[in-house]
Amino acid sequence: MDGQNALQILLLIGGLTLVPAMLFCVTGFTRILIVLGFIRSALGTNTAPPNQVLVGIAVFLTIFVMAPTFIEIKDVAIDPLSENRITQTQALERAQLPLREFMFEQTRDKDLALFVKLADEPQPETRADVPTWVLIPAFIISELKTAFQIGFLIFLPFLVIDLVVATTLMSMGMVMLPPVFISLPFKILLFVLVDGWNLVTQSLVQSFS
Repeated sequence: MDGQNALQILLLIGGLTLVPAMLFCVTGFTRILIVLGFIRSALGTNTAPPNQVLVGIAVFLTIFVMAPTFIEIKDVAIDPLSENRITQTQALERAQLPLREFMFEQTRDKDLALFVKLADEPQPETRADVPTWVLIPAFIISELKTAFQIGFLIFLPFLVIDLVVATTLMSMGMVMLPPVFISLPFKILLFVLVDGWNLVTQSLVQSFS
């Protein structure tokens, strides 16, 4: 029994080193962080919010979005393992199922078909036929595309403000004055007036449903 506990502790410590990679690869962290980066770029505030704040926001939004999946993993894998009702191998197999279900829901069929083809895998008939090592890169590509689509929509209103300010300055002959210097306060004001953080957070969370 002591040897089994020691092995579990050793595996747990080793698994902690994989947490950052798992966070990026099999959750919504990538999409959330990229969209938050787009917001900062669209506003033109290169250092506000700082990177640490953006990562912190992304982490806790990821926990919020992934909470149902994490709870299911705890119920079907972690709790039975801690009660010695299943083996570690069975726990790993059970833990994959909720994560795979989440990734399938967020993965485009086109991206999944691409990696199935690249892996020279036979055409899957069900989701269970798709290997996890094929599903993960397809999920990541889908997340990147979704994040850039959301980022494009975020950029549009701020791009309009930049164009209006630049055109106005040129018509007034003030070509030496950087348009960003004038447009930045207006973009921040617009973002505050429409309660931008609320809208972006709501859109991000609902994009996973």
